[in-house]
Amino acid sequence: MATLKELKNKISSVKNTQKTTRAMKLVSTAKLKRAEEALIRSRVYAKKIDEVIKEISQKLASVKDTIDIRAFSSVNVKKVDIIVITADKGLCGGFNIHTIKKTLSLINEFKEKDIKVRLKVIGKKAIEYFHFMDIEMNEEIIGLSAAPNYEKAAEIINSSYQDFVEEKIDNIVLIHNGYVNKLTQEVRVDSLLPIEIEDNQNTEFLEIEPDNDYEMILNDLVKKYIEYSIYYALLDSLAAEHSARMQAMDAATNNAKEMVRLLTLEFNKVRQENVTRELIEIVTAIEAMKN
Repeated sequence: MATLKELKNKISSVKNTQKTTRAMKLVSTAKLKRAEEALIRSRVYAKKIDEVIKEISQKLASVKDTIDIRAFSSVNVKKVDIIVITADKGLCGGFNIHTIKKTLSLINEFKEKDIKVRLKVIGKKAIEYFHFMDIEMNEEIIGLSAAPNYEKAAEIINSSYQDFVEEKIDNIVLIHNGYVNKLTQEVRVDSLLPIEIEDNQNTEFLEIEPDNDYEMILNDLVKKYIEYSIYYALLDSLAAEHSARMQAMDAATNNAKEMVRLLTLEFNKVRQENVTRELIEIVTAIEAMKN
């Protein structure tokens, strides 16, 4: 059984941890508010450009035999780029590991279909994991998931897009843990390219002016679409990260509070036992002196 001094030190240590986790929760709450605001501001544009791409894909269904743009074409997938977004830091529950597990599952699915995979990893935690597991990475980016930057995100995705256009790869997949609300995160897998042509019986013809530049215009639009997709995913991931860390620190604070309660009960029990034993020893000594 632990001594009073040991229990007192444990209680003090757990209380200090509790103060730290409470402070980290408050910091994450403040950061989540800013990340949430940035996400909401970007959501309108992200939804609109997604709607435009879907509308174009629907209209292309009626002329897909005459327009040859690889981004809207059905291709035989032999090589794929997987872009993974995780956090640079831990202490956020299962936020990172859920994304990593989904990535590993997807890699195995592609390998079973004899599809080669190139891995681009954003976030220190996933990079460390893949290094530990000796999984080859094509590109490693640290710092971007903590501070999303459009230009840097565009640079990463455009290198994959250029390889896609040059037929070096046949698919671009984006994986990240996204923000649903303050209590929920959701791992999202988006196949960015090629864009599936949706045939919804829309017979309206797609008009592009000037008609001789339709290829350039559509390619520019696709490029803008994938650039904003990865930038929005970074914002989405950052909000989810702060949400997950806020929850993890709240749980850690509550666990520390419960541990302090249990240790205090044990401390009081040991102290009472010591007092009782000392009283018995005193009474025994007095009785012995009488005899």
